[in-house]
Amino acid sequence: MQPKNWPTVIYSEEVMREGFGIEDVTIPLQTKLEFLEALSDTGLKRITLGAFVSPRYVPQMADFEDLLRAIKPKDGVSYLTFVHNQKARQRAQTFSPPLSIEDEIFTLFIDICDVHQRRNVNRSIEQAMQTWPEQILEAQSRGIDKARVAIYSAWGSNFAGKFSQAYRLSMIERQIDLLQAAGLQVIEIGLHDSQSWCLPHEMEQDLLEIKRRWPAVTHFHLHMHDARAMALPSIYAALRSLDSSDTVLIEGTLGGIGGGQYCGNGQASGMVATEDLMHMLGGMGIDTGVDLDKLIECVWKLEKIIGRPAFGHVSKAGPRPTDLDHFYDPNLPAIESMASARHFKLGRQAYEQEGYSPWKHPILGPYYQGQREPTKA
Repeated sequence: MQPKNWPTVIYSEEVMREGFGIEDVTIPLQTKLEFLEALSDTGLKRITLGAFVSPRYVPQMADFEDLLRAIKPKDGVSYLTFVHNQKARQRAQTFSPPLSIEDEIFTLFIDICDVHQRRNVNRSIEQAMQTWPEQILEAQSRGIDKARVAIYSAWGSNFAGKFSQAYRLSMIERQIDLLQAAGLQVIEIGLHDSQSWCLPHEMEQDLLEIKRRWPAVTHFHLHMHDARAMALPSIYAALRSLDSSDTVLIEGTLGGIGGGQYCGNGQASGMVATEDLMHMLGGMGIDTGVDLDKLIECVWKLEKIIGRPAFGHVSKAGPRPTDLDHFYDPNLPAIESMASARHFKLGRQAYEQEGYSPWKHPILGPYYQGQREPTKA
């Protein structure tokens, strides 16, 4: 069987924006800086640091510019901000470096849930769409000839229920037709699961139909919230639906924290957990360049900062052990607690205060190839 021709995967770490953007407003700036330094040392190539937004609406971003003035950039890492309009781009340019300003591509997007659209930006879908021609003209006046489109709340709404594929694609088509009529080339389509409604089979069906309708588009953008634990399987379905001619930008957060204030799920929204996604990609043969061990250390730092467990799994149970040095000792004591489960990284100290061994004799035999001494509880 031939190996799958996976798409090119670009990953953007959003914990500093999407994660901290809904956490305690009192996280000290120095704590954020130390955390960012550790995060930058994991091999992640893109880290979004925050957004130029009003502290009235997102008080967690009140110290964003102070953060930008204080960070020590690491070579090879792009530090980004959420550029949602031209004003935000202009502010970003004043902080470049450390911010990386990517080639400007005009972005058109809409939340296809009218309730969430109103709750988020205080205007209806129709009101937002009425501004599109003016936005396009402004972009053209600056010589921009490429565009991306996106829909938010793509698969459904906590306020309005499930959306049909026909409705989803009609909202994408409306944007693409308008841009193409204006002479802009659409190079990317984004699907954002703002309210955690996607299921894997829907992701597969949608991407296959999108590729059929707009074959010239080979770049895709996935922003998957995870209130119902479907983000990772839906991303897997996306990877299965694309091929080596495609590129997909995936956004997620360390520990899977984050969420939107206006969808009704709050911090329970979460996102796909970076460490879980990297573990899956590595196992699939997709090179990430990320040091999973360092990433797990960062999750543990994060949990101390936010004062509760994060949502991810690999930081708790460890990655799959794949070689003799990392296989579990067959004489490992009984492991029951979350703390003792950290033996995959901490060794005996994780369980020495609580582990117990009910076996009268060491577990040995032809199926155990290791020569390590039996573990003592």
